[in-house]
Amino acid sequence: MNRRFAGAGNQLLHVDLQVDEHEPRRGILDLLSRLRPHWRAKDIQMKKFTEGITNQLIGCYVASLQEPGCVLVRLYGKMTELYVNRDREVEMFQVFHAHGCGPQIYCSFQNGVCYEFVRGTVLDDELLRQPSIYRLIAAEMGRIHSIQPKCGPPAEPHLWTKMSHFLTLMQSSLSSGPALQRCPKSPAALQQVPSLETLSLEMESLKRHLSQIDSPTVLCHNDLLTKNIIYNHKEGMVKFIDYEYADYNYQAFDIGNHFNEFAGVNEVNYGLYPRPELQRDWLTAYLESYKHSTGHEVTVTEAEVTQLYVQVCKFSLASNFFWGLWAILQSRFSSIDFDFERYATARFNFYFEKKEEYFGLTKS
Repeated sequence: MNRRFAGAGNQLLHVDLQVDEHEPRRGILDLLSRLRPHWRAKDIQMKKFTEGITNQLIGCYVASLQEPGCVLVRLYGKMTELYVNRDREVEMFQVFHAHGCGPQIYCSFQNGVCYEFVRGTVLDDELLRQPSIYRLIAAEMGRIHSIQPKCGPPAEPHLWTKMSHFLTLMQSSLSSGPALQRCPKSPAALQQVPSLETLSLEMESLKRHLSQIDSPTVLCHNDLLTKNIIYNHKEGMVKFIDYEYADYNYQAFDIGNHFNEFAGVNEVNYGLYPRPELQRDWLTAYLESYKHSTGHEVTVTEAEVTQLYVQVCKFSLASNFFWGLWAILQSRFSSIDFDFERYATARFNFYFEKKEEYFGLTKS
């Protein structure tokens, strides 16, 4: 067992232990003996959550999951270290927690992390449309986007670096042959995905267009689907969890990415994409919170909402492209039982369907 330094400046306990993803209980009990030494092994209950399509998530508790002191254990998915920076994820955990926006991280281990259980319930797709809920989400995102880097040069958006990395991984996975690849669930769907050359050219086109848009670089969650939003009805608040993709990025990307998640994950249906009226109301609540948190006059004008609406539409294209690339990689490497091929096809289809319309949008 040793300790490592995370980027936020706090020392984090690191346990030199690998938890067996197929038989995790023994390894988790070993972790808990260090984190919760007063818990008796025979009293410890474990609940596996099924929402994740990248990792395994297991809640550990003695009395009830909603009691203070519960521990969440996240086991990283197979090969995810190829495209998730785990040191950066730990740093983001600490930054979010330091600003009252996220749970405390307790320790890391060889193939995962342990952190504080956030009390509440995972949001469902229907609640995303309720004004009282989506305004809470908008306000929380506004607060997170106001968090400034501690020091150093201005933060750079990580979007293009990450996408380029995905394309490089796709190239190397193609040249490595089938040895590392899993059997696809929907081979026909994978055949509909554009070629690597087409995707590379498309990314350059996207970058040229979006780089001309003056969307600020802010601290983003970058993966705000429903399973990553915890709603506490009693306290009337929401919290965002899971920071695998959190980093500095374009403000409009984080919002457009969240709007894409209205379409769902298991059965992607873009008929559920939020209507312009809902988006404008959401964006108004967001701007009020963002302005308040950054110390600006809170009044929000129609022109400001329209400007952000246009930016968000355009960056929602980048979100679909990003997760389309991600799903192709997952289809090759992941051991999770999920139809990544069909998911990739859905994201790319909507990208190409909306590209011309969104590229043509102006503030007027």
